[in-house]
Amino acid sequence: MLRLSKKADYGLIAMRHLALQPEKASSSAREIAEQYDIPVELLAKVLQRLARRGLLASHQGTRGGYHLARLATKISVADVIQAIDGPVMVTACSDDVADCDQYSKCSVRDPLWRIKDRIVSALSACTIYEMATDTIPDAIFPLAVERRSVEAAVPLTPTADR
Repeated sequence: MLRLSKKADYGLIAMRHLALQPEKASSSAREIAEQYDIPVELLAKVLQRLARRGLLASHQGTRGGYHLARLATKISVADVIQAIDGPVMVTACSDDVADCDQYSKCSVRDPLWRIKDRIVSALSACTIYEMATDTIPDAIFPLAVERRSVEAAVPLTPTADR
């Protein structure tokens, strides 16, 4: 199952929170952590990593804290996830390392890499602004939207083997 880490979840929560603040308004790790019931020490590490990657700006002082380093419309969900977790992977093998015994015979490697590319493209097409304002266009995920429409139109009926 493809799944985001808890750190990536917390990073996205914090980025969304900061996107909803007035421009250049700061929030501390403690303020964000308390609002969303996130362990403050863990969130502080996540925010520091996002700042090191240039997605957040931090400043010290009594009203210190973090704010977005650039417009929320210019920060993608992929930017945040990859800043925290590194490259998105769906297979144990990578594009550039052929150290797997099955590498030359693998029949699913290339299709899975293409699926990974689609996932990264979808995450890259969705901005923190769209997450914050709940305006993610359905066109980013056309197959999921199509599937939901079909499922809504055709009610599932229970069967004996379910």
